[in-house]
Parts: sequence; C-alpha cells; structure tokens
Amino acid sequence: MFLWSFCSVELLLRHEPKLFGASVSDRVETLRLHFMVTINTNGFVAVVEPPGEREYLGKMPAGFRMIAALLGDLDNSDGRGKVFFRQESSPDVLRRAHEHIKKAFPRDDSVEPPSVLIITWANMAAQGTSGRGDGLDAKRNTFQLVLASTDLSSYAILLYPRGGLQFLSTSVDGESKLLEAGFNEGLVKGWFRTTQGTYFRITTDEETSIKELTEKTNSGQRGVWVYEIGTSWLFAGITPGMVSSLPEEEKFPTETQTEYQTEAQTVTPGYTGPETEEPEYEEPGQYPESETPQHPQIVVVDEDEDLNVNVFAYNLETCAHNRHKCSAFADCRDYSNGYCCHCRPGFYGNGKDCVAEGKPQRMNGKVNGRVFVGNSPSPIELSNNDLHSYVVANDGRAYVAISNIPNSVGPSLQPLSSLGGVIGWAFALEQPGYQNGFSLIGGVFSRQAEVIFQPGNERLSIKQEFKGIDEHDHLVVSTELDGRLPAIPLGSSVQINPYKEIYQYDRNLITSSSNRDYTITSPDGTVQTRSYQWRQTITFQSCPHNEATGVAPSTQQLSVDQIFVMFDADNHLIRYAMSNKIGSVHKQNPCFTGRHGCDINAMCRPGEGLQFTCECAAGFTGDGRYCHDIDECRENPRVCGSNAVCTNLPGTFRCECLNGFVFASDGRTCIEENRPVDHCQRGSHDCDAPERALCSYTGGSAYVCSCLPGYEGDGRVCRDIDECQQDRCHRDAFCSNTQGSYTCQCRPGFNGDGFQCSPSSSEREKTQCERQRESAQASGSGSGFFSFFRPRPAVGQYVPQCDEHGAYEPTQCHASIGQCWCVDANGQEIPNTRTGSGNTPLCESVVTPPPVGPTPRPDVHPVTPGTHLLFAQSGKIEHVPLDGYKMKKEEAKPLLHIPDRVVIAVAYDCVEKMVYWTDITGPAISKASLSGGDIIPVVTKGTSPEGIAIDHVSRLLFWTDSMRDTIEVSKLDGSQRRVLFDTDLVNPRPIVTNPAYGRLFWADWNRDGPKIEMSNMDGTERTVLVKDDLGLPNGLTFDPDNQQLCWADAGTRKVECMDPHRQLRRQIVDGIQYPFSLVSFGKNLYYTDWRREAVVAVDRLSEKEMEEFLPQKRSRLYGITTTPSQCPQAYNYCSNNGGCSHLCLPRLGGFTCRCPDAADGRCEERNL
Repeated sequence: MFLWSFCSVELLLRHEPKLFGASVSDRVETLRLHFMVTINTNGFVAVVEPPGEREYLGKMPAGFRMIAALLGDLDNSDGRGKVFFRQESSPDVLRRAHEHIKKAFPRDDSVEPPSVLIITWANMAAQGTSGRGDGLDAKRNTFQLVLASTDLSSYAILLYPRGGLQFLSTSVDGESKLLEAGFNEGLVKGWFRTTQGTYFRITTDEETSIKELTEKTNSGQRGVWVYEIGTSWLFAGITPGMVSSLPEEEKFPTETQTEYQTEAQTVTPGYTGPETEEPEYEEPGQYPESETPQHPQIVVVDEDEDLNVNVFAYNLETCAHNRHKCSAFADCRDYSNGYCCHCRPGFYGNGKDCVAEGKPQRMNGKVNGRVFVGNSPSPIELSNNDLHSYVVANDGRAYVAISNIPNSVGPSLQPLSSLGGVIGWAFALEQPGYQNGFSLIGGVFSRQAEVIFQPGNERLSIKQEFKGIDEHDHLVVSTELDGRLPAIPLGSSVQINPYKEIYQYDRNLITSSSNRDYTITSPDGTVQTRSYQWRQTITFQSCPHNEATGVAPSTQQLSVDQIFVMFDADNHLIRYAMSNKIGSVHKQNPCFTGRHGCDINAMCRPGEGLQFTCECAAGFTGDGRYCHDIDECRENPRVCGSNAVCTNLPGTFRCECLNGFVFASDGRTCIEENRPVDHCQRGSHDCDAPERALCSYTGGSAYVCSCLPGYEGDGRVCRDIDECQQDRCHRDAFCSNTQGSYTCQCRPGFNGDGFQCSPSSSEREKTQCERQRESAQASGSGSGFFSFFRPRPAVGQYVPQCDEHGAYEPTQCHASIGQCWCVDANGQEIPNTRTGSGNTPLCESVVTPPPVGPTPRPDVHPVTPGTHLLFAQSGKIEHVPLDGYKMKKEEAKPLLHIPDRVVIAVAYDCVEKMVYWTDITGPAISKASLSGGDIIPVVTKGTSPEGIAIDHVSRLLFWTDSMRDTIEVSKLDGSQRRVLFDTDLVNPRPIVTNPAYGRLFWADWNRDGPKIEMSNMDGTERTVLVKDDLGLPNGLTFDPDNQQLCWADAGTRKVECMDPHRQLRRQIVDGIQYPFSLVSFGKNLYYTDWRREAVVAVDRLSEKEMEEFLPQKRSRLYGITTTPSQCPQAYNYCSNNGGCSHLCLPRLGGFTCRCPDAADGRCEERNL
C-alpha cells in the first residue's frame, strides 16, 4: 500500500533550501516563504507531490525531484515506526549542523545556517514484515535527514546508525530491491524537449554500499554524510564532502513536532492541536474529505509524549545479527550481555579467527619507517618493504624474510629476530595447560616493542598492527620502525643465543620483557658480544561476554632456540628462523620439543612420559606420520548445497554460488540473485520505435528514452523534424524531407552535392580537398556587400593544402599554430604525427625488420601460423588456436615447459614472433621464439617482475615490480633499464601499451585504494584514469582497433571497458569468479580465472560469456595474451632510435631521449 503525506510550512528563512540549485530569493535578506515539501514514509523528501509508488520504487531515476535518505517500500502501520520533522533554530543544533558542514568541506568559508529542517524516520520496517512473528518484524531502520541553508549554498546532512542497518532491501512487486540513497533531479524541460535529469546515487547496486552508509563517511564522522545540494538557479550537480575518517559522530535530537501515521482508516483529515504549546509554525491547510482515504493522515503529537527514539542506539549484540563475524570454523553463542565466537573442535583461535590444529601458517605484510644506523645523521627510509613469514605449527619452527633491505641497514637488522618472530609466539608449541598467542587472542592485535641496545644505548621502537586472516588464509601485519641501531659491518654474521621470555597476561593486555645476547663475527674474524633489552606490550579485544573465554595462566614462558639470522646482500633480503615453545621448561615430551616426526599437516598429541601420537589436522587424513588432503567436494558432492560449486583446497574447501545466485544471510545457502532488469536490452521499455528513439540503460532497472537525430519529442513519442524548414540546403538546391533526415539536390544548371551548388561549366568537379579549402577560405569572407571581395581565410583558421590534382598533400601544416602533421587519402590526421614549429614530419611508413628466430629445442613446440591464445599455467605456457573467435580446444597443447618456474605474465612481440614472460621464482624476465629455440634470459637481476608489456613499434619492454613497487622500461634485450615510477605504487600488476599514441596503462590492486593509471611511455603526464568502484583489478588489456581499455576485477567480479580519451566507462559482464589476466582480440575478451581454472571468452558487443576452455591439468591459470598474425600499424617516432644516444621513449605527439639508471657520462637527455 502506498502511503504518503505532505505539508506546507511557513518558515522564516534567509534562503529557501536550494534543492538542486532551485532558489527563489537569492537577493532577499529576510523573507517569509511558503516552502512546500513532501515528506514520505518511504524514506524520501520531495519538492512536489509524488506520483504513486509504482512509478518510482525500483524504477529510479524518477520523474520528480527528491532527496532519498533511504528509499524503499517502508512500513510504520504497526505504530512502532514513526516519522518526525521540525524546523530548528536553537544555537546548539545550528552549531552542530555548521560543524558537520565545516568538517565535510574544510576549505570552504561556510557560515552558520539561520535554521535547519530535521526529518527523522524512526523504527521503520520493511513493507510486509511487520507483525509476522518470525523474527523479521524485529528488523527496523532509523535514519535522519537535515536540510540547512546559508547565504551561499544549501546542504543535506544524512545520518545513519552506528550499529548498522537491520535490513538492506525491501520487496517491490515480488522482487527484492536494495534500499537506495541519493539525489534525483527529475524531468528537466528544455527548449525543444524534456529529458531525464541527473540522478546522483550515494549507494550502488551492490549490497556493500548500503552497509557502508553506517561504516564510512565523507564528513569525518562515521555514518554522517554531507552534500552541497545547490549554489545557483541552474542544476550544477551534487558536491559530496571531502573528509573520509574522523572520530565519533554526534546525532541530532529527535524530539518530535509532528508524527506521520500510515494506517489507512476513515478519519476526518486535519490537525489536532498540541496540548502543551503551540507549534513554531502555522498549521498547514487540510486535506479534502474522503470516505476512503488514499493517504495516511497527519496528527500532531503532544511534545511531552515519551517517544523513546534514539537514532544511534541499537542492541544488536546477538548471534542473529553477528553470526557472519565469526570464523567459518566457529560457532556463535549468545550470552546475557552479548555474543561470543568459539572455534570448533580441531581448530583453535579466538573464534573470529580459527585455524586447523597442526596446519602450517603464513603471514604477509609491509614494513615502513625511518632507521638511523650507528652515528649516521641521515636515516634509512623503509617504504612498503614486503614481509613474509611461514611457521610449521606442529614443531613451532618459524621462518621470516623481509625484502628490498638496503645494504646500509641490512646487517644491523640481524639481531632483531623478533621483528617477524611474533608469529613464532602466535603459533608456538603448547605444553599442557598453556596456550600460544593465536589460541588466546586470534589474529587481530597491536604490538609495541622498545629495544635498548648495549653498550651504546641506541633505542628502536617497533609498532605492529595485526589485521586478522585474509581470504588467502594469511595473517596480515603492518610494521613501522623508528629509532637507531648500532652499526654492524656488511659481511658480518650474527649469532643469537637461545633465550626465555616471560609473558604476563591480563584482560586485553599482554606484556613481556627479556635480555638477549648476540655475537657478531666481522669479515676480518673479529668477534664481539653484545646485548639488548626487549620490552613489549600486546593489546587486543577479547570477547567481554564470556568470562571463561581465553582463560590462560597469568604467567607463561616462551622458550626460543635454534635461532638463525642472515642478511643476503645480493638479493637484499634479511632472513630469520627460530623454534618457539610456550609453557613450562620442565616438560620434555617430544610434542613439546618438536622432535616427534609427525607430518607437517599433523598435530602431535602427548602421552605418558615420552609417549605421543600423531593426528592429521582437520581436512587431512592419514596415520599422522603421513597426511594427505581430503577432497571434501568429491567425498560429499552436496556439501555446498544446491546452486553452488565446491572447490577443494588444502585442508578445507570453498563454496561458490553459481551465476545468478548469491549467499543468503547465513553465508552458506545460495539463493537466487535479484538482479536489476535492463529493459533496453530485454525490449520491455516504452520508448518509441528504435528507428525513431534510443533507449539508454541508466543502472538498476531504470532507463531513459531520447529521440534520435532528426526527431523531436520526449523519447516515448518522437516526431519527425522537417529540416527543409530550416534552410539547410544551398539556395540553388531542392530540399526533400524524409523520416528522420532530408536530402539536397542542386537545381538544373548547377553542379554540387546540394549543400554547395555552382553553375555548370566544362570545368571538372572539385575534389573533397578543394571543397574543404574553398569552404575554409569562404568562411572568413563574410556575406552581402563584402562577398564581392576575394575570399580569404579568417585569421588563425586552418586551410588544407591540395596538390595539382586536388588530392590532399601528405604533409599538412597550420602556420598560425606552427604545427605540421601527416594525413591519409581522406585528409584524416594520422595519430602521433603532429610536430612543432620548425619540424616537418616524414610522412611515410616505416618497414619493420623481418623476423629472426633461434634453432628449435625439444621442450619448445612450434605453433602453426595464425592467431593463438597463449596462457601460463604453473611451470608451462600453453597455446590454443583460434578459428575466428572460437577456441579450437581439441588442438590445445603446451608451447613451453619450465617445470621449476612459476610463470605470472606473458606478452608477445609480433615483429620477431617472440614470447616474453615473467616468473617469480627466478625472479626473471625471459623469452623464446614461437617457432622453437632456446630460452633466452632478458632481465635476471634486481627485479621481481609481475606484469609485462611490449611496444612492438619502438622495441621497448615495460614491466611492474611487485617487490620494489616500481614500473620499469628497457630495450627488448633488457639493456638500458630505467625506473619510470617508484612512488604511489603499492601492488602494481598488469601493464599494457598503446604504441600508436605512445601511452602506457597499468593497474594497482592496493586494497586500500585500487586504481588504474595512464602515462606517456617516457613517464610524463601520469594520471589516474579509474579509482572508483574498483576492488582487485588483476587483468588489463588495450584494444588498438577500438581504442578501448578493458579490465577484469576479482574484487567487484566484473569486466569493464572505457575509452581512455573520452573516459566513457561501461560494464561488459558481472558475476564472474576470480579473474587474473585479460586480453582483447577483435570483438572478444579472453580472461583466465583462478577459481574456474579456465580460459573464458566474453563477447564485448553482446556482453555475454561465449565459451570456456578447461586445460587437461587443472590448476590456477595466470597470464594470457594473443599471437596476432600481423602487427598493428603505427607511426614509429623512434625509427633509428630517434637519434637518441640511449633510450628513445615515445609520448603523445613525439618522443623523449632518456638515460638509463646506470648510464655512463655520454648519455644526453632531450625532448623532441
């Protein structure tokens, strides 16, 4: 049932709120206005009376102006849900509104508004759920909208509860529709037609965007969102706040002025006056009487009535609302004051993080900081250095490595074995009655340590944040170092003596301290013994509701021995290894010493004396001495339920819903996904016939109709425009109107195309170049009396140059701007041929050298001519021939076997027909001929490459380095290396080139800020192309024929494309699994998928998946590329190396001479 109401409130305002720029009093100092707003129980405010809910629910954008605070089919008919509004001018409220605006727009000089309008939707239920008695009726949402207006602009402040929204969707016409928040302009009337205005969406079609309304902000306070909604008479867009994270938010009070009831009953419409005091505004007019009211009635509630409305306070601490926060291997239990998570038998942890007993564990993270060494006055900067750790849980042995450590600080870090050894404490061997760190506190905690070195009294601070277990089952940590280390010479070895450390346990706090001795052996054989004091504090949040949770002895002892440390100067790696035991030093059972011989995936169970047994970890089977993985998917095919796919993993399994299905709230059952309907594609729209109108999909289930050129109307009804009434033909031509167009024909005795007609003569008809030249000259001559003078071009206008036959000269120049360029036979400019003053381009093609390949070798299988797909899989590169766009799966076979390598990315040089690839085990970049031959190393030192790209025209190689977080370039043989970028990169992976325009594109899957960037190949004009609505952009490809940049995102599970020149973005497919790499060929996109372990083909035009190829050996697939039979044509600015002494790097419209990083003194840099 659609229930709504509106009121007309007479307010004393300096300005009416400028909703979408609409204002009526910009020049009035103080004015009494009748400001009509409609406050709707469905969660929005409009400036006009809205139509029936069938016109807008699930069909946004609507045809009227509105602010949607949280739009959905909401219900308050049971009396618990209420809607309040009031005008407020108290100093305290105005001050808080001003603070919200100021925090959101810190650079603006905003002033305090003279008054605000506060609307509160309290305890609103989803339509159809109220009073059902099945638990759904307990789900209610409360939220607020505050409208504030100043002299310069108006603002909307949206407030959502910090405890989270209790429901995220409502049922509309039997389909589940997500709630929406945003600003809708409605229909906009123009001179000739009415069009759909802007719909600025705060939320998207993803459920996470609604959850983030309570978790994130744009105003510095969680759950508070501020938008500037109008600055002028014209709609100029919505400006969101600019601050994303600050402390706790305040809330506006919700004392009531007016309550909107939604129960449809026969009541004489009107107001009843309040008993305590008069309202601060005049009473609105009454509704006309009706026997069966169509809308809810309005009743003013006594102000002293106890409403008990609190916008932000919810009691959601129950398993019903929080089961998803527990580990998949834990149970949720309710207690009197809240809930707790408990790991199931066979697993250990704090309930929110649980791991299998006996299973090896990994830790990844980044190291940052400033470290002084010895007496040096300058610090060594550490920036996003990778930290990796591995621990064999059943014997407590931990291994740690930190990469990209400079030689100037690496030797001095050797004594700090506990820098990464905290994972040893977390997963130390447990003696009976004692628990390691992970068993007690899980994987989310903070660690701060202070180190004081003797005898020099140097001090170092270590701060570490442990962020839990990620989707790859790795513990994630960030580390920051600050202070000074005693200097240790390069080439020295360090031996750390075994030590014991006492851990003191308290509620949410752990402290420890110890003295550690170490011995330094210098390269000359000198031996020194030194020591340091170690103090650390570990803070964490335990479950407060169960006093029995995490009970441990107040004091435990960590014993650390078999300590190994080393700095690898060649690879700039610092390595640590140690054995860790927690508990009593008097227990000597092999389970506590690690000398038991159980399998790496087994748990050692102590018995009497020295007796013990080995027990395979959960998810493994065997006798404990040898354990192998259980394939849960094969043994129990229905383990994931219906509509789901089971994927086996070591020790466990993963369930993934089929396309078109999503997980229900229990995180296990797959239910049908309520996807929005694209009425344009389905043909269920009401636009005019396709020969007269265009249907444009705008997201959700919404669309916009617009008339095609040559027609006018609203898109639903389009009428032909009679162009002949607009004098579009030449004055000596006939005009004939046609449907959607018109034709022009010269009169008898005249020659021309109808747009230009001249008297017939024996002269030949002018060519396209001559006509364009004549038109350019005539455009500056004027008309009337001045047309008797000889035509000449306007100052600064370009006039084409034609040869004696009327054809375009190959080289065209524009004297006014001092530039020349090459054109084709039709006069169209050839990309990347424009030159500056004094330089004339050589307008002729450059012939690429013939291919040359080495002799065949037995593990390289030559491929037949034609286009193939090449993809990497573990230690090999396979190829699949293409028949048009169809994969010839039966002819797929390996191209190259590299059994001891992990190939990540592949690229193809179409000139020399060479395959290039990166591998992370070397790490290295290598190549081999497509026709067979030896593997040729290209880059083998100082890099850890992931993505790779080739410019076949300028003969350049580009790659991303995931360890050094850089982008590099070199010649195709790996010589003359130069780092193009080493800043603002966290996890760069895919990289592609556009040789015709001298452009470079790459993606960074930084989880805190993923982005896709672009630059010239010389490193200039770096810019961010895409940063919104990205998750894990793994795959990237560029289609030179259509100038489209496409990417595959494993976070959003979408494939999207954009024109990087106009930055027009569109979605190709969504709901994919876990894409890794992507390549374009013609109308198709091909991507590799980790979860499907397949190559998947997608038709970019129809936006549908076409086919998949499953290799015979099933494992993860990595990079993918094509082997086109012909190279794409492009002008070569770097022909003959551009005259550069070293690197010739193309850029848009020219090239740059650059020196490699290891250049000699003869290198010269210049721009051309």
